[in-house]
Amino acid sequence: MTAQARRLGLAQLCLVGTAPPDLVTIAAEARFDFIGARVRPVTAMERPYNLQPGSPMLQETLVRMEDTGITVEDIEFLLLDGTGLQNGKDQRNAWLQMMEAGQALGASTLTVACSDPDMDRFGDHLAQMTQDGKAYGIMPALEPIAYQAVRSIPQAALLARRAGCKVVVDALHFNRFGGTLAELGAAADVVPLVQLCDGPANAPANRDGLVAESRSERGVPGEGDFDLAALISAFPEGTPISVETPSDSRVAAMGELAWARHLKAAADSTLNSAVQDTTTLSWSEN
Repeated sequence: MTAQARRLGLAQLCLVGTAPPDLVTIAAEARFDFIGARVRPVTAMERPYNLQPGSPMLQETLVRMEDTGITVEDIEFLLLDGTGLQNGKDQRNAWLQMMEAGQALGASTLTVACSDPDMDRFGDHLAQMTQDGKAYGIMPALEPIAYQAVRSIPQAALLARRAGCKVVVDALHFNRFGGTLAELGAAADVVPLVQLCDGPANAPANRDGLVAESRSERGVPGEGDFDLAALISAFPEGTPISVETPSDSRVAAMGELAWARHLKAAADSTLNSAVQDTTTLSWSEN
């Protein structure tokens, strides 16, 4: 395996305030292969981006994709809460609109998470999403999140297999909910994308701290305590890697492009370490 065998992307959360057309340009200049696009804001504080078919922003994004060769791998993000209503609108309408945008962008997955305490109800909603996605070429990908109702790899994999969809593995949440390499190996067949970041071994003390870390201040790959080489090596070499490393403070200090370039260099180094670890293991077994 070589580091070049891994397609490397820049997640929207790294530069959440950067509009998708500009994110495409920055990703190209930093020499990434693809981006993840937020077609729906996650919080009321986020800037919304209209990427629905016919919108000027979608058209500009597509033009820049064509000019640079950057693609969109995944779109995000919908938290299924089980109420059926969010901001006065049915959640199915929300994911159908997201799928329309994803199809226009050429994305393959839509990241979802679960805050619904009723797993049977959530499983039904996830299955409906999966069925709906077939018309758009969009597959739901369930992300287990350390502070949400679905928070472990085995739980997410079980739900995803029942629904016929996929699972996204995030390095931060994997470490925060105490995931194991054996769990990764058992779920590798349903993981289309791995999200990369780093952090300290000790987790924040409470939920508010976990949320703040996740959304605003993650560690640069290779600068923390996570065993990222082992995590990456748990998946086939064709599995894309998306760098999802937000840091409000460092973006403000460095600027958007410099931050993206810093993340690309750090991710390349981490991927090279994973290759070296795999090669060393292979030699030791022979």
